[in-house]
Amino acid sequence: MLLENLKKKMNAAFDNLLKDFGGLRTGRASVTILDNIIVEAYGNMTPLQQIGTVGVSDARLLTVQVWDSSLVKPTEIAIRNSPVGLSPVVDGQLIRIAIPELSEERRNEICKLAGKYAEQTRISILNIRRDGMDELKNQLKNKEITEDQLKKMSDDVQKLTDEFVKKIDSSLSSKEKEIMKV
Repeated sequence: MLLENLKKKMNAAFDNLLKDFGGLRTGRASVTILDNIIVEAYGNMTPLQQIGTVGVSDARLLTVQVWDSSLVKPTEIAIRNSPVGLSPVVDGQLIRIAIPELSEERRNEICKLAGKYAEQTRISILNIRRDGMDELKNQLKNKEITEDQLKKMSDDVQKLTDEFVKKIDSSLSSKEKEIMKV
C-alpha cells in the first residue's frame, strides 16, 4: 500500500516535469509552448486553452483562434508578455505566432532551464522517498512491521526511487537533444 502511494506521488512529480518540458521552446512549433500562458478574461485569470483553439499551421507557425473577439487583445498581450519570448500577430480573431530560430546562446539557456526543472523533480522524488522511509520507520517503531519487512520494503522504495531518477535523466537527455537540434 505504501509503495503504491509513493509511486503515485512520484508519477505526479514526473508528469509535472514533462509538462514543464513541454512549455520549453525548441525552435519548432508545438501547442505545448503556450500551455502556461494565462489570459485575463472577464475579470479572471484563465488558461489560454479555455480562450480559443491552439493549433500548429506548419513547423514554425502556431495559431490561436480566439472564440470571443473581446478577448483577442488580452490574449495577444498575455502571449507577448509571457517568458516564452514570442511575438503574436493579430488577424481578426486569429492570432498567428511565428516561432523564430533559436540562437546557440538561447538554446543553451533553455537547456539550463530544462536541467533546473529536472533537478527540482529529482529533489521532489527524493523527498517522497524520505517520507516513505520515515513512514516505514514509524511502522517498525509501532511494531506494525518487523526488521526484515523494513529491510525489504526499504529496498523496494529505493528501487522505485532509482527507477524514477533514471526516467528523469532520460527525459532530460532527450529534451536537451531536441533543444540543441538545429
